[in-house]
Amino acid sequence: MPATSQRVYVGASARVPEGGRLVVDVGDTTIGIFRFQGQLYAYLNTCAHQGGPVCQGKIIPRVTEVIDPGGESRGFAFDESSLHIVCPWHGFEYDIKTGVHPGRPSARLIRVAVDETSEGVYVTF
Repeated sequence: MPATSQRVYVGASARVPEGGRLVVDVGDTTIGIFRFQGQLYAYLNTCAHQGGPVCQGKIIPRVTEVIDPGGESRGFAFDESSLHIVCPWHGFEYDIKTGVHPGRPSARLIRVAVDETSEGVYVTF
């Protein structure tokens, strides 16, 4: 028998600030909702590595290596166009837009449908 999905109100839009998050419990399920560049992204709060509470980790810009024209490394820089969430247990990180680990594409978060109306934010799972 196929599972039925349910759409649940999780809060006012203001509870998910730009560059921030809202972590909510819906029944027995914990979901992290993020807003980046005006869009909402939602995932189950379970790290693909060892099940840690990934959505409660630090939010940081992607770290990239700066390479000069001669091929030499000049250190590292933050890429503000890409935000990552870092699991507090073991440091696994995921792109907030895709839920994918940058170095291990097979490691990904489980996406939850999220939408926003004039009343606020809803998740469907």
